[in-house]
Amino acid sequence: MPPTSLTEDVDAALAAVQTYGSAVFKPLYSTKARGMIVLDAGEPEAQVRRQIEAFRNNNPMMYIQKKLVLPGQDLGMVFLGGEYIGTYARVSRSDAWNTTIHSGGAYAPYEASGELIDLAYRAQQPFAMDFTTVDVAESEIGPIVFEVSAFGGFRGVKEGIGLNAAELYVDYAMKALG
Repeated sequence: MPPTSLTEDVDAALAAVQTYGSAVFKPLYSTKARGMIVLDAGEPEAQVRRQIEAFRNNNPMMYIQKKLVLPGQDLGMVFLGGEYIGTYARVSRSDAWNTTIHSGGAYAPYEASGELIDLAYRAQQPFAMDFTTVDVAESEIGPIVFEVSAFGGFRGVKEGIGLNAAELYVDYAMKALG
């Protein structure tokens, strides 16, 4: 994961922005980067503080990550019953700071290396979820896991990998039920 801070304190959040240089503030529950903001330590401190206070009004627990330079795409690495089924890319097609479809990105096929598959496998394994997508990016500091998600990925699997995740999931559940 990128360097990450969790706090309810505005001063601690401001210190995180100053330490990270540029930081992404994330709601604890979000999808498609909704509600996320990027704050930069290069802006006037009073302005950054006001933005933190405004964010905190709706997000008393602030989840803050150092903003990393990404190559214009990130990956959805998909597992069903703990087994790897494929990877799709979310490719930016705009000047947005994120690659989500909500911000103009597009799904694309992607052939993951064994190293990336192993990283994503290790990230999802402790959660023992029946279906999960591990969000991975190849950043300036190497591969990084942003999250292991219990939701999402069906459209990415369809458009990026060419598989019907819902159908695979139903077949998996029917086999598990016996």
